[in-house]
Amino acid sequence: MADPLHNEFPPDSLEAKDLEHLLHPTTNLKQHHETGPRVHARAKGVYLWDSQGKQYLEGMAGLWCTALGYGEEELARVAMEQMRELCYSQLFSGKTNEPSILLAEKLKSMAPMDAGRVFFGLSGSDANDTQVKLMWYYNNALGRPEKKKIISRQRGYHGVTVAAGSLTGLSPFHKNFDLPIAGILHTDCPHYYRGAQEGESESDFVDRIVGNLEALIEREGPETIAAFIAEPVMGAGGVIVPPAGYFRKVQALLTRHDILFIDDEVICGFGRTGRAFGAETFDLEPDTMSIAKAVSSAYLPLSAVLLPETMYEAFVQMSSELGNFGHGFTYSGHPVCAAVALRNLELMEERDLFTHAARVGAIMQERLALLADHALVGEVRGVGLIGGVELVADKSTGAPFPTAQGVGAYCMERCEEHGLILRAMGDTMALCPPLIISEDQIDELFVKFERALNETLNWVG
Repeated sequence: MADPLHNEFPPDSLEAKDLEHLLHPTTNLKQHHETGPRVHARAKGVYLWDSQGKQYLEGMAGLWCTALGYGEEELARVAMEQMRELCYSQLFSGKTNEPSILLAEKLKSMAPMDAGRVFFGLSGSDANDTQVKLMWYYNNALGRPEKKKIISRQRGYHGVTVAAGSLTGLSPFHKNFDLPIAGILHTDCPHYYRGAQEGESESDFVDRIVGNLEALIEREGPETIAAFIAEPVMGAGGVIVPPAGYFRKVQALLTRHDILFIDDEVICGFGRTGRAFGAETFDLEPDTMSIAKAVSSAYLPLSAVLLPETMYEAFVQMSSELGNFGHGFTYSGHPVCAAVALRNLELMEERDLFTHAARVGAIMQERLALLADHALVGEVRGVGLIGGVELVADKSTGAPFPTAQGVGAYCMERCEEHGLILRAMGDTMALCPPLIISEDQIDELFVKFERALNETLNWVG
């Protein structure tokens, strides 16, 4: 493929080599070849520098994940020591290692559910793929082979592997990938601003979409539905905070129909909402949980599925009939990843990071609320240290900009020009800084963001 930018970068530069060799995830590939890459060179705390020496305030914690910020020496030390002591160990055939055992024990002690067992993977996607397989295996073990369907939500994000990508309710992750697979259903997104009918109160909106969920369950047959999966706060779908009473009514409905609740804490877990888990913030009672990202502050890849002992007991019984429990990854329970994740969680406790996140999160939410008056802003939403700012063409009606206009992408470019990394999800600007961010750095973030918003307003005319 001819590269239109090869003449603009020295042939031995990282930019030219990127354009020649890499296939980028979640990227407009044509646009990438037109603009070229930005090479990240180093990072420390809440700041990142590119290869040209420009500094950026990291307003997205990488991809919602660098909770402790960058360059934490203690995690580097633990990784180095564990590599020297035991660089790799597997969990197949009953083998084990100390970091995996201690991390599983730690996660069970923190979990807002009756966690009996912990299964380790490497990403939120593989955790949610595992959730689907476990639901299928569990119902087979109970002699309910028809109870296999999983209900997800429109605009939910649960990963990109085959099953997790099917759970995701965003069309770009389905188009031309032949997703979703059979047995995955989608119900309403709980976004009152975009989903409410004319004159409908928030309470009536909740009743209507929960009623739609109930109708879906009855139409499909509750005896065919294994589980419902949800993020406490939708992340990649636009930072959607559920309306009051939504999860309470959903949970009651699921309980009535013997449908398990899978809590996807990949983004919300470990302090993001101001509590250890989003389930605590929204008073959920999950049956199983998926975690990743901040569990290791993304210093090394690690994910986990937490499940109740009753489910594990069914697996043991099935294994006595079939032999091996035939699921697992080469890197499940990788000792270096587990050691770093364990120390990461210990540092969060030692530094009382969740309390800090709740305090500065309240400050961030106050600053977010002030943006509601901006001429370009239709809605602001968030909780703790996660927020979304939706840009609209008409503030009075909430009418969106045409997708092709790329207003969110332009605003993101202006943010980067001013040394701020945010993420545009369509025309919603997402904020998700590292949990270690200070009050002064929150101020810096909003000064830069407001400058970019004003420039975007001038651009749209």
